[in-house]
Amino acid sequence: MLGFDISLHKLYAMPLILLISLSGCSSIPADQQSDSRDPYENTNRSVFAFNLLTDDYVLEPVAKTYKDTVPLPAQTALSNHVEWVGLPSTVLNSSFQGKLENATLASLRFLVNGLTFGLVDLMENEDEPEPKDFGQTLAFTGVPEGSYLMVPLLGSHTTRSLAGRGFDFMFNPISLVGGSSAPAVRRAETPIAAITFRSNSFNVINQIKYNSIDPYARTRSAYYQRRTGQLADILPEKADIDDGFGAFFE
Repeated sequence: MLGFDISLHKLYAMPLILLISLSGCSSIPADQQSDSRDPYENTNRSVFAFNLLTDDYVLEPVAKTYKDTVPLPAQTALSNHVEWVGLPSTVLNSSFQGKLENATLASLRFLVNGLTFGLVDLMENEDEPEPKDFGQTLAFTGVPEGSYLMVPLLGSHTTRSLAGRGFDFMFNPISLVGGSSAPAVRRAETPIAAITFRSNSFNVINQIKYNSIDPYARTRSAYYQRRTGQLADILPEKADIDDGFGAFFE
């Protein structure tokens, strides 16, 4: 991603590779863990350090240049496209979770905005669907959350959410459309998604990086708060009412 030779199929093979590699790693003793959900904390911190270096030398400067030089309408168009790409997954997972109204909204938005490949939101004044992913579907079916994992380049996950990510990837509409240009478009989507996310979250991420005593612990806490909010209507008994910090990432 952005200077790394990582195509999309390689990037989304990471969940399986990481799960296999972690199966051979020993967890640290419980009395040395800063969070009981993070048994691989030493390994995760090493990955987090790598991700920080990648951000320092690649993502942050590129995102800053993007924010400062790319016209706002173009930034909006790219953000719209990234959102559009995720709609088929939202349709499918909403259906699995019994949220048919959300599935209908996502289907309609996908079809209408597909006229511009998602670059223009032709339904900006209409109700928006809530994004749904297969990790949430796994939670809905009772699959345990698993351990906290810091994934190279992809950031914070749990075992469950990481397993679900690969499933969601298969429903990228560019692959469904096909055509000779599809592979090139798919490769371009990886850096586009990374840059738009980093740009849209620029101040929040920098606040964590530069103003936290322990950026790793704060990132982990933010992830769990955000994820709890995303699972609130699926696992309401586990919802944390104090989701303020995680809301920064919405």
